[in-house]
Amino acid sequence: MRSERLTPKLFVGALAIVLLFSRPPMGASQNSESPQQGIRVQVNLVNLFVTVRDKKTRQIVPNLEQSDFKIAEDGADQKISFFSHESTLPITLGLLIDTSGSEQNTLGAEQEAAVRFLSRVLRKGDLTMVVSFDTDSNLLADLTDDQGRLDRAINRTRINAPYAQGPLAQTIPGTVFYDAVYAACHDKLAGEAGRKALVILTDAQDEGSTLRLQDAIEAAERTDTVVHILLVADPRFGGGNEAVARKLTDETGGRTIVVRSEKNLEAAFDQISEELRSQYTLGYYSSNTARDGSYRKIKVDTARKDLDALTRKGYYAPQN
Repeated sequence: MRSERLTPKLFVGALAIVLLFSRPPMGASQNSESPQQGIRVQVNLVNLFVTVRDKKTRQIVPNLEQSDFKIAEDGADQKISFFSHESTLPITLGLLIDTSGSEQNTLGAEQEAAVRFLSRVLRKGDLTMVVSFDTDSNLLADLTDDQGRLDRAINRTRINAPYAQGPLAQTIPGTVFYDAVYAACHDKLAGEAGRKALVILTDAQDEGSTLRLQDAIEAAERTDTVVHILLVADPRFGGGNEAVARKLTDETGGRTIVVRSEKNLEAAFDQISEELRSQYTLGYYSSNTARDGSYRKIKVDTARKDLDALTRKGYYAPQN
């Protein structure tokens, strides 16, 4: 498959056509009756994908019921209208791999671990794409369920340029991390329904994007995309930007896992695999019916004080 440059402006001109023939996006304007009945469009249904962990052991808690949850939007309690804990619900996944010079000593291990990860996590009905990013972002495999195509795309990733320090570093374009996240969400995942996630291998250093971190976060929030980051940072090249990584994952309901060795990389992928298959799906009709495009804060709690509920921190209301 020919690689395709993926930029924040890609597909914008054809977006309306793409959406006409895609599954309807699931988010602040969707309604799910059941996994079997499919998805119907509604105005105010807000969908949340929630992971619950024990505060002490950090183990995932899989056996909660709808009555164990409560949701507040901008401080106002909301009535839960939809609840599911189906581990087999399809997922649309984006695997983003940082191929900038600072990853040159770890890319081989990342490729091997990523191939094994997809072989374990993907199930019938799932779709995955592979994107590499450095001085620009490239779509190496479009959304597909073909494991062989995905494996070949992962193994085609190459470091764009050796890492440079000192005066020379100023002449080499940086890493478009924010642009890559924005493009993956806005241009590729916006037209997909159901559960959506990005798994990103990166040191979270951005030195060349035209967009800001907040733009990337907003694109993920508007498309109901959960972002997970495996922070792979070589201290010889300045280390990783953990604060940026955690900001992006915390706001979207995902996790940042700091990877310090190849063994940790395998364990990190295992954790993400477990998380992707252990989410609760909650839906509620917002009591705020204004179609004003405003950002609304969400808080999900459980009846048990010993548990943490992890989900996105807010969403953007529909707008006329």
